[in-house]
Formats: sequence, structure tokens, C-alpha cells
Amino acid sequence: MSYALAFEPLAPTWVVILAAALAAAIALAGFLQRARGAWLRLAATAMLLAALLNPVAVETERERIKDVAVIVTDTSESQAIGERGRQAADALAALRKQLAGDASLDVRVIDSGPATADGTQLLDAARRALADTPPDRVAGVILLTDGEAHDVEIAPDLPAAPVHALITGKPGEKDRRLVLVEGPRFALIDKPMELAVRVEDQGAGDAARGRTADVVVRIDGAEAARVQARVGELEKIRIALPHAGENVIEIEASAGPDELTLLNNRAVVVTNGVRDRLRVLLVSGEPHAGERTWRNLLKADPAVDLVHFTILRPPEKQDGTPIEELSLIAFPTRELFEEKIGEFDLIIFDRYQRLGVLPPDYYENIAHYVENGGALMVASGPDYASPFTIYDSALGDIMPAAPTGTVTEKLFRPRVTDAGQRHPVTAGLSGANTADHEASWGRWMRVADAYPLKGETVMEGPDKKPLLLLNRVGKGRVALLLSDHAWLWARGYDGGGPQAELLRRLAHWLMKEPDLDEEKLTAEINGGVLKITRRTMGQSAGPATVTRPDGTTVEIPLTEVSPGRFEGATSAAAIGLYRVNEADLTAVAASGALNPREFQDVRATADIFQPVAEASGGRVSWIDDGVPSTRRVRAGRAAGGPGWIGLVDRQNYATLSVSRTTLLDPLIAVILALGLWVAAWRREGS
Repeated sequence: MSYALAFEPLAPTWVVILAAALAAAIALAGFLQRARGAWLRLAATAMLLAALLNPVAVETERERIKDVAVIVTDTSESQAIGERGRQAADALAALRKQLAGDASLDVRVIDSGPATADGTQLLDAARRALADTPPDRVAGVILLTDGEAHDVEIAPDLPAAPVHALITGKPGEKDRRLVLVEGPRFALIDKPMELAVRVEDQGAGDAARGRTADVVVRIDGAEAARVQARVGELEKIRIALPHAGENVIEIEASAGPDELTLLNNRAVVVTNGVRDRLRVLLVSGEPHAGERTWRNLLKADPAVDLVHFTILRPPEKQDGTPIEELSLIAFPTRELFEEKIGEFDLIIFDRYQRLGVLPPDYYENIAHYVENGGALMVASGPDYASPFTIYDSALGDIMPAAPTGTVTEKLFRPRVTDAGQRHPVTAGLSGANTADHEASWGRWMRVADAYPLKGETVMEGPDKKPLLLLNRVGKGRVALLLSDHAWLWARGYDGGGPQAELLRRLAHWLMKEPDLDEEKLTAEINGGVLKITRRTMGQSAGPATVTRPDGTTVEIPLTEVSPGRFEGATSAAAIGLYRVNEADLTAVAASGALNPREFQDVRATADIFQPVAEASGGRVSWIDDGVPSTRRVRAGRAAGGPGWIGLVDRQNYATLSVSRTTLLDPLIAVILALGLWVAAWRREGS
């Protein structure tokens, strides 16, 4: 509540001034003439002038407007190191206690939130907290942080008020860090590629000279290389990508003598493996209606180098024609199956029989080629049931089914078996049979009868006879298709079917495409959620064990969402690498930036906020030296000193009500003035 005297004239100002001048002149004349009633006339005139000025008593009711102080607590990942979190919590409690009794201050406490790809956004959090506050109400900003912030450039955008930084941690900290200098985004699979890394012992100075660190490189969780790196020097590591597609490469350095955290001892790069050129050898035993099925499929892929031979003149058709008179190209058996067999990624026998073209030793070469990591596809028909079947060669040891010597010729729709519904080669094929309906594919007309020996039967023909079998042999793979009528689908017979997709999957599975592995574990992070996918030929899977970036683990149950496919999910809010294990499989996924800015330097420092504090009139203090006391200071005064920090007292008020009381009623003033004039007249007349 406050009081004031105000004047609200009843006449224009010039009238009041003129009346005052006339009154003064008349009074002066009376005093010069020594008139006995001069004083009374002066009093009467003054009374009238006071009535014209209309004095008013103004009573104002006001309320103090609270100033706003913001305390920002750094909750980024680096604040979890050591005792920093506890220091910040203790300092916050002390500040709350100091400021609790100040009724003129509105204290807002906010968290900075986790670090983003651009690092810790501390001042941005303060700016957002003050977005609804006029600048003349801001008392100051207090930051509880380890000093590692990455948005100090926006400090001029804050209201003009002191910014104080209370630093957690301790001065002079040291830490080891791994820096990924160079990591290619694309590389050829099975070809050497280079990673360039550097191990830094930050803050160690000359003491780090001569140190070495054990550096391990893992690809998709499996160790690929290990070197001893010299601290402070560039180290180049040669590795080879094992498969096409995404390869998650993790590089990890051993702990240093003065470690704050191991989180920045790792670096991650995702390199896409690409094949140089896929070399495929296609051998057609004889011309037939479906001969071009494989050729068209493989020639459509620009990354495939196809070598295709069709045997038009088997040995039993020799008629004595001189070689130089033949227009056919001789089949280069020695070059293909002895000298260069290891250069092929896939060998396809299309309706091929043992007719003396290949010597027995070459079949052994093919079997060894498969066992050592090669791929063999046998697309057969009646040839597999003939007396010249390739099963009766060295290839019989790697074939997944043995022929019975008969061929079933009848219309049938190929069906996917229970195992096939789990196998990635046949799972989810368009139009396939499911538990709810039969296949809608076009019908085939014959199948070579065989009985399964090994591997998986993923498709079946009439009377549940095996139709497509897949088998792993040593390091390689074998596929056996027991019908030569897949081409009917390509022609659209009886509605057709997914011929191109099936054969494409077959070829890529044989060439070890990781996306088509039967036993596979994948992990991906999207929108802060880690999604785990487990594919298996088994009936159950899980739980999966997730190792978070901070080293804690959690088990996630996996639920079957389709045959052979199990999924689970968990939160992945923290930045860093998540490792997932299930059975003997491992998958990794990165949340946020692969090599986050937040962990480039995790040492506590006062240097970053010192310029900000000086420019705003604030102060930087180490919490380890004690939490400073707080004071309210007037604008323009020093806002910090040894052991204390200041918050500006803006002295803002809001007016609630105003009342006015007239001090001199004009009518009463006129009556009094008349009375004084009458008294003056009588005094002068006596």
C-alpha cells in the first residue's frame, strides 16, 4: 500500500496560472499600501486557488512481481560418470534450501535431458524455460553441469541476467579416448579395407608418451582383428568384410591408467559390404523349354558375370566330324573345373547327366569346392532319376536326397512344408499355402522321386514327395530342385507363380546372403525403441540378453509373430551401442550418433562456461570446493564473488487498485473564501 498527493485542476492550467498571478499582484498591492486586511484577502485568494487545483489523496495497492531464477541440471550421459550425479543432486538441494525463504523469487528447476546428436544442450534448456518470461523479470540462470556443453554459442540469446555455472567433477581429470579417424562407408567383401584410429590419453600430457593400448575390432560382434596401438599416434588396421549389406564394425581400446569411463573407448562405423562381381557358372545338360529360366534371371542382375554352357553334342553323338569343321565351342572342362573352379561364387547344373563330358575327378573337385565354401544348385528333372544321374558320382556325398529311379508325372501344386514356412528362402512367398488356405500357384506336371537324406525339405510335390531341398555342407551350401517345370510359372501357366522371386532367393541363399540365413539375430533402433528379431528353424527362441551402453543387462522375452520369426522390444533412450545375445548369436545396434559428440571429451571443465559467465556478470565455481551462497543484488551491481553468487532483484510491482480522495471541496472553499473577504472588509472598515 502506498500514498501520494496529486492535483486534478478544475480549470485549464493557464486559467489557474493567470488567477495566481492576479492574486499575487493584488496581495502585493495590499501589502505595499499597508492595508489592515491584506493577509485575510491573501488567505481567501489562496483558498480559491487551492480549490481550482483540486488536491487529491491517491491510495495505491501494489503486489510484488516475482523474479524468475532458472536452475538447469545437466542430465546428459557424461553426468553419470563418477560422483557427478550425486554432486549435482546435493548442490540442487542446497540451492533449494537457500532460496526457499525468498517470497519474491520464482525458482524453476529443469533438466537438460539426454544429449542429442549435437551434444549436451544446456543453454537451450534454459532458453526454453524462460521463453514465457519478460527479460525484466529474469533474476539469473544457475547451471549444475560438468562443463561439457555444446550450445554455448546461443548465450547472447538469453535475457540480460547473470549466468552461473557450478561444475561437478574435479579439476585436472584424465581419460582415455578412442578416435575413429577414417572408416569407409562402402567396401568390397572379402577384400582388405583399412580403418584409421587414434588412442588419446586426454590430460595425461607427457606421461602418455610411449604407452600402448590393446585395440580390438569386431564385426557384428565377432572379433576380426587385434592390434597394439601407440597412444597418440595414428594406427591403421586392415580387416575384410565377411558379408554383403550392413556390417557393424566396433573398435574398442583397452582401459587407460586414468579412466573416467569406458564409453568413449569405443567407436562404431557401419560399412556396407558390396560384392565386386558375382561369377556364376551355369551348365545346361541339354536344350529344353526351361533352359533360359536361370539365364534370364542371372543376366538381369548387372552385378553377375555369367558363364553359360549348353551341351549340344555329348560324347555319344560323336560322328567322326573333324574338330576344325565343327561350329560348336568345345566345353573347357579342365579350365572350369580344375583351374578356375574356386573363382566361381555359384555353380548351377540344369538338367545335367553323367554322359562322359566331365571325368570323375572333376565331380570330386566340385564336392571339395562346396565343402570349402562354394555353392551348388542342381535344377533337375527326369535326369536325376536316370541311370546317369549325378547322384552316382562324388556329388552324391553332398546331395540332400537320393533318387529312387522313378518320375511322377501328374498335375500338382507345389506346397511349402512346415520347415519351408520357417526357412527364409520360401517363407512368405506370395500365394503360398498357409494354415488358412492352400497355395494359389499354377500347377507343375512332374517331379523326380527321391527320398531325403539330410538338410531341409522346404517344398513338396504330389503325395508330399520332396520338391526343393536345401543343405549345408562344410562351409558351403547345396540346393536340389527335383522338377524341371519352374518355367511354367514364368509363362503364367494355370495362374503362374513367384518363379523369379523363388529362384532369386535360392541363388542369394546359396551365395550366403546374410538376410537369408536360417538362424539370424538382428537388432535395430528406431524412435528410441530397440527392436529384436530372431529367425530360427526351431520351435522357440529367447529370451534375448541386451547389454546397454552403460554395461547393464536386461533379458527381453521374444514372441513368435510368424513361423520361425520371433520379436521383442525394449527402450533404447541412452546414446551408444547396444549388444544383443541369444543362444550363440550376437547383434549390435547403435542409438543416436554412432560416435556421439557427448563422449568426445568427458573431462569436467570450467573453461567452456567461463566466457559466458564473465559476459553476463556471473561466476563459475567447482562444487567440490563447496556450494556457494546466494544473494539478491540490484541491477548493475556485481553478481558474484568468492563463495557467493548473485541473483538480480528487479523490484517489479503490479498495481491491484487505485483510490482517490478529494482533499478540498470546492463549495466549502468558496464559502471559506467569502468569509475571509468579509472579515477583511470589516477589518478595513473599522
